[in-house]
Amino acid sequence: MTVKRILVQHEQKQIVNSLPKPDWIKVKVNQSTVYNEMGDLVKEHRLNTVCAEAACPNIGECWTKRHATVMILGSICTRACAFCNVATGKPSAVDPQEAKRLAAMIQKLNLRHVVITSVDRDDLKDGGAQHFANVIAEIRKTSPSITIEILTPDFLRKEGALLTIGKAQPDVFNHNVETVPRLYPSIRPGARYFQSLRILHEIKQLQPNVFTKSGMMLGLGESKEEVTQVMDDLRCAQVDFLTLGQYLRPTIEHASVQRYVTPKEFDEYRHIAKSKGFLLVSSSPMTRSSYHADADFAVLQKKRLFTHLSN
Repeated sequence: MTVKRILVQHEQKQIVNSLPKPDWIKVKVNQSTVYNEMGDLVKEHRLNTVCAEAACPNIGECWTKRHATVMILGSICTRACAFCNVATGKPSAVDPQEAKRLAAMIQKLNLRHVVITSVDRDDLKDGGAQHFANVIAEIRKTSPSITIEILTPDFLRKEGALLTIGKAQPDVFNHNVETVPRLYPSIRPGARYFQSLRILHEIKQLQPNVFTKSGMMLGLGESKEEVTQVMDDLRCAQVDFLTLGQYLRPTIEHASVQRYVTPKEFDEYRHIAKSKGFLLVSSSPMTRSSYHADADFAVLQKKRLFTHLSN
């Protein structure tokens, strides 16, 4: 499937929100042969990407730059979060060949940094942790110099999952809290806020050199005080990198946008977060969890080195 076709399907699925989109919410649609090349590679290796499955508004820009967030463990999620466009239902069995196919695609693209995420797999005993570890190991066999970022589920009630992930030694461990605790019952009904904080803190204890990362969507009805409290909670969990972006409603069946946060407000949140000690903060209306992930990783490395030299 070409990127152009994916974008057209995304536009067809979109339902106009009751709030008109402001001028600063824009999606660039560059027409380029790289779009099709990326789409063909994904299709050839029978892989899923969160870019397409979750209808990310940045798919055009990212695929033009040969950046993609690959979604492992299938395309069917066991949860039904009110913000997410990924399909919910009964997932298929885990594909043991997926890791090899993914490693082959990454080698063809000659990537320096890759982001791997997954659907929630509450049906699996370990939530898919071992599959994440297998994917990391397979990628490093064929692309030993690559840096690997994983964006994981919360592994709720999956004993030992974080130990498995820690042993695999990803370069970046990302898990999004998504919103403020008060909104969890309506926005993330299957998740637990303090479980998300727990795994972010636990992975840091298991692997202190792994960069940790988390993100939030704004515009769902949260207050400024609630956002800054989440920042404090994430810093207590020793999270290094925070992303903040505007929530955009995928379809009429999903949670409504309560307000569009202005670019000025995003700038203010960036300054507040930096003052709280995050190594890196990405805060803008179009920021998404894996947006510019390769460039951000390079910045994180430089900032950590500078911090060590300063001490």
